[in-house]
Amino acid sequence: MKEGIMPSHPRRTVSSIFGIGLVSGTLFWAGHSLTLSDASTAPSQSTAAGSSASPAPGFADVAKRVTPAVVNITTVMTEHVADGSPVPDEFREGLEEFFGKPFGPRGRRPGDPFDHRAPRRGQGSGVIISPDGYIVTNNHVIAQAREVSVTLPDKREFRGKIIGVDPKSDLAVIKINAGHLPTVAWGDASSLQVGEYVLAVGNPFGLNSTVTLGIVSAVGRGQMGITQYEDFIQTDAAINPGNSGGALVNTKGELVGINTAIFSQTGGYQGVGFAVSTTMAKPIYESLIRSGNVVRGYLGIGLQGLNQDLATAFGLKDVKGALISDVKAGSPAEQAGLKQGDVIVSYQGTSVEDGVALQRLVTRTTVGARVTLTVTRDGHEREVTVRVGEQPDDPKVAKVQYGDVGDALSGLVVEELDQDRARQLGFQGTQGVVVTRVDPDSGAERAGLSSGDVIQEMNRRPIKSIKDFKMASADFKKGASVLILINRRGNSLFVSVKV
Repeated sequence: MKEGIMPSHPRRTVSSIFGIGLVSGTLFWAGHSLTLSDASTAPSQSTAAGSSASPAPGFADVAKRVTPAVVNITTVMTEHVADGSPVPDEFREGLEEFFGKPFGPRGRRPGDPFDHRAPRRGQGSGVIISPDGYIVTNNHVIAQAREVSVTLPDKREFRGKIIGVDPKSDLAVIKINAGHLPTVAWGDASSLQVGEYVLAVGNPFGLNSTVTLGIVSAVGRGQMGITQYEDFIQTDAAINPGNSGGALVNTKGELVGINTAIFSQTGGYQGVGFAVSTTMAKPIYESLIRSGNVVRGYLGIGLQGLNQDLATAFGLKDVKGALISDVKAGSPAEQAGLKQGDVIVSYQGTSVEDGVALQRLVTRTTVGARVTLTVTRDGHEREVTVRVGEQPDDPKVAKVQYGDVGDALSGLVVEELDQDRARQLGFQGTQGVVVTRVDPDSGAERAGLSSGDVIQEMNRRPIKSIKDFKMASADFKKGASVLILINRRGNSLFVSVKV
């Protein structure tokens, strides 16, 4: 039997997402029905006996306060399955003569198959944070969704709008148009003690407002390989498919985590669940509402784990610190004089246990702030001051979500046109962005855009990069017409789209 960490939202269960194994188990998301999650190597020892949240024999009052604010999220996605062309061979020659080659699977362009598009449904949970309808959930609950529906415990249903997503932490924010909603208050996850009671609230297997009880098994789990940035609370409160995006609360009814994943040998609950700590989730939620994205601090270094042999070789007193294995050219770290082989043992006066701890400290630091590092180099400690930079974007990909620019370009995914892609599509230049997917029944599809189109101008403004595309899109005004110049199979076409 394959073991694993799974997402906890029910769609079709896929064991060992990302091929991550742990011991002989697998991580799975806890709330959609794909599977994924996190369990890492943070200390599981209890730190102190005096917890701020005293265990109580009953939790009915907590459940009554929290369950009205935990919602059910259902999504509709489109599964693209490349198969045979719907065009009969006897008509193909005439179509190719008119539209140009290639036409259909026999001469299919890279990234532009004839698809069989089947709707696929997913289900998970979310937590209402503000009375006007802002909801935090997992990114994997709503990823690739073209429709998001939110059902409240009182059975009212709303269409959800995606405000922002952060795949690096598997968090997302959606909004519904409603007011005077029940909410869950943010709690202080940093004060959690191992052994404290916590409650998991969500919709496992579509069973609304399910409450389970457990304890905090460990805090600060990381290095699981599921998300890029990890700060997980481990709990034995039952978390199952459908729980992803739901609430983990303390005995005061305060939100301390977002249920995300389970470690399982069977795909179901086995006493090891994981929730994104609100220490990480709260600032990400606030950033997504404020700007639609997340800005993180950045030093520009590669880090490597320490063991006893390396610690001895680098002249360390114990196996603590973050070993720099690489310094990126032109980065804040290089400008400050940090070198390969330096071991960072302190960050702004806070002891650095390992690379994960340093990563959390850096990413939560305000961009532009000057910080002091204590570094061990050649067996001697020294202080280095660094001005924290902004973490660069990931591969240059953008998705226009529903509502971003009215409905006109919703459901459109574009990538920056690099030399390889330009060569595949038969273009000489590399300026523009290429459409890599258009969701069916979306505004972009109705506008006539299709996979493989290269967007070169928007309202006569040259589009040479993803940055240009985003800036031009931001200027769209609802009700106005947008003139888009595209290149389709070597032919230039203008498309007028009403936003």
